[in-house]
Amino acid sequence: MKRALAFALLLPSVAWAQVDSMPKPLSDAPGDAARGRAIVANRTVGLCLLCHSGPIPEERFQGNLAPSLAGAGSRSTPGQLRLRIADAARLNPDTIMPSYFRVDGLSRVAKNFQGKPILSAQQIEDVVAYLATLKD
Repeated sequence: MKRALAFALLLPSVAWAQVDSMPKPLSDAPGDAARGRAIVANRTVGLCLLCHSGPIPEERFQGNLAPSLAGAGSRSTPGQLRLRIADAARLNPDTIMPSYFRVDGLSRVAKNFQGKPILSAQQIEDVVAYLATLKD
C-alpha cells in the first residue's frame, strides 16, 4: 500500500484505480482467449506454468511458486492483468516474474534477446483475454 501511495503521489494526474492497472490495450486488435490459453500452456513461449498452476488439466507439472491462475478474471480487471504480464516489476520490484513486454532497464538479458519483448503486444492481449475468462 505504501508503494502504491508513493506512486500515486508522484503521478497526481493518475486516478487511484489506475495505479495498479494498464487500462489501455497494447494492440488495436482485441485479444483472443483461445490463443491466450495456448500461450499460457506453451512451455517454450510464455512459460507461465513454470511458476503458476492453472485450469489446464492436460498440462502436467504445473508450478507452485506463484498464485494459481484459476479465478484470475475474478480477482483482477483486464487492466490489472495486462500490467502484471507486461511489467510486473512496476508493482513489485522484487518479483521473480519476468517483464514480458518491457525491454529497457532490465538486467541479465542475453545479448540476442536485448531490446526484444518476450511476448508481442497481441500475445499480451491474447493472454489477458484468456485470464479474464477464468472466473473461479
